[in-house]
Amino acid sequence: MLALMKILLYGIGGLAAVIVLLLVGLSLASRKQPELGLVDGRLRPCPHSPNCVCSEWPQQGAFIEPLVFTTTASEAWRLAKQAITASGGEIVMEEGGYLHARYVTPILRFVDDLELRLDAAAQVIHVRSASRVGHSDLGANRKRVARLRAAFNP
Repeated sequence: MLALMKILLYGIGGLAAVIVLLLVGLSLASRKQPELGLVDGRLRPCPHSPNCVCSEWPQQGAFIEPLVFTTTASEAWRLAKQAITASGGEIVMEEGGYLHARYVTPILRFVDDLELRLDAAAQVIHVRSASRVGHSDLGANRKRVARLRAAFNP
């Protein structure tokens, strides 16, 4: 009986070690910069994995509404940037109506990317939020955009 308990204990310990190593490996892999930016003036489409949302491509499951504004474009852009920093995002780059921000999860330090594109004529800010690693994000990017939308339109 004691030998069986030892084997079980070592098995559980080994499994826990493998899980920790896997999570650390994914966390490190998420630090690699993905391809970001505009393609033909639009945000990139989401990959086929369910860990991304984007307002510029009507892919099933990945589509999310853009941020709509009725103020001036510059005021809307200012509010969007304020909402990003208030929600824990770090603005990495901003240039000519395009913005890239990064979010880092607290414990495992996974990195997710948020991109915005201002379309002043249509009075919308297009949004793309994507995880760098993994297949599913359990809805984290959709929730992030919902929180951003709530802060953008108080």
